[in-house]
Amino acid sequence: MRSLCDCRVIKRDNMDCKEALAVCSDKNISIGITIWDLENGDRLLHIPTCSSPPHGLISLRNQYLVASQVQRTGSVSGGVIFSWPLSKHQATLRSYLLESTGPLSCTRDGTYLACGATSGNIYVWEVTSGRLLKNWSAHHTSICCMVLSSDDSFLISGSADGSIAVWSMIGLLAEGNCDCLTSIVSMSKDHTGAITGLLPASTNSSSNFISSSLDGTCKVWNMLSGNLIKTKAFPLPITAIVLDLLEEILFCGSENGAIFLNKFDAGLLNDPFSNPCGEQIVLNGHHVCIFCRKSITALTSCKAGLVSASDDCTVCLWDTVNYTIIRRFNHFKGPISNLVAISKSSLIPKNNQRTSQFRVCVLDKNSQPTNFAKETVKLLPSSSAQEEADAMLGCRSTNLLEKHILDLEFLVWPKLEEGFVILHGKKTSEGK
Repeated sequence: MRSLCDCRVIKRDNMDCKEALAVCSDKNISIGITIWDLENGDRLLHIPTCSSPPHGLISLRNQYLVASQVQRTGSVSGGVIFSWPLSKHQATLRSYLLESTGPLSCTRDGTYLACGATSGNIYVWEVTSGRLLKNWSAHHTSICCMVLSSDDSFLISGSADGSIAVWSMIGLLAEGNCDCLTSIVSMSKDHTGAITGLLPASTNSSSNFISSSLDGTCKVWNMLSGNLIKTKAFPLPITAIVLDLLEEILFCGSENGAIFLNKFDAGLLNDPFSNPCGEQIVLNGHHVCIFCRKSITALTSCKAGLVSASDDCTVCLWDTVNYTIIRRFNHFKGPISNLVAISKSSLIPKNNQRTSQFRVCVLDKNSQPTNFAKETVKLLPSSSAQEEADAMLGCRSTNLLEKHILDLEFLVWPKLEEGFVILHGKKTSEGK
């Protein structure tokens, strides 16, 4: 006979296996973030204030959602990053920055957050203290996407001019390193269009990564040497890419709504895209049109399958075995710019687990002087040390919000943004 404790563990494990999907648009801040149950299509949660650019919404340790915000064209004010704890329904944490923000990326343990700016600058913060550790000019044009390697050792950035740079995180965070350009590992300019996706391969300790571009190609690179391994050309500009969870299939979303499937093997140095059958499989579940652009705007892989979003204001959950649509979500408020799969259990309040709750602080606008005799920066904390850091580090108070009320005219904060709108098991026309 199972004890009550055993039943609770089993129930918790079952909940951990269930997934939810967070989506947002970049068209209007009042659209906010919608979180759907991937299993039944129910709308679980709505965060009323968010408008995030592509690659601008991430999950931090499966405990927070963090999103950079789109800046109104012509505005001279700085950027802003919003943060929300998933298990606590409380007000938005806002961090006001010096310039317009774009794509985000974080380390797996949530210790560091990186943000790319429209100016080509990159910023790196320590999340639990909010301290700005490094900022530097990384590209000549706007940064389109960023990603950290599977072991968090390298930061990969891609820009609107097609250039890709690989940076050493250890070098960037080293004490006394004032010249971030010395931390660059490789730089390439082989793409002729804006970078739309970056994917590090993690299987078999591979040091390869994949890039996609509006020039209609996907390329495989060696992260350390910067050597180009292979180029795969498509008949259309590629707008989003993702690997399946086993990293055996590369899904490439295109400008007209089609999704191309390619066999992928990071261990094949000559041709990672090798396909013995020589067949090109194409998924056409979204609105496909050769006369108007209904692009694939975002792709993500999860345990339930492949998830795709399009300019046609729909999200599709695909069975990656039979290549059929399992469920379709309608987002009538506007096209979706970001998809993030999270564990459904992360939405459960954790009022009795205060010591283990990860904390996020307001992010600094400027670098603060560091007394290296008293304070050091932990480069890549191990998972065993992270629990101790969670308990020791707390949020500091700040009055930045009062000092920096920026003139983002389109950011009309509705009163609802001070809390969450929660829908428990309610099915709506937007969710199904």
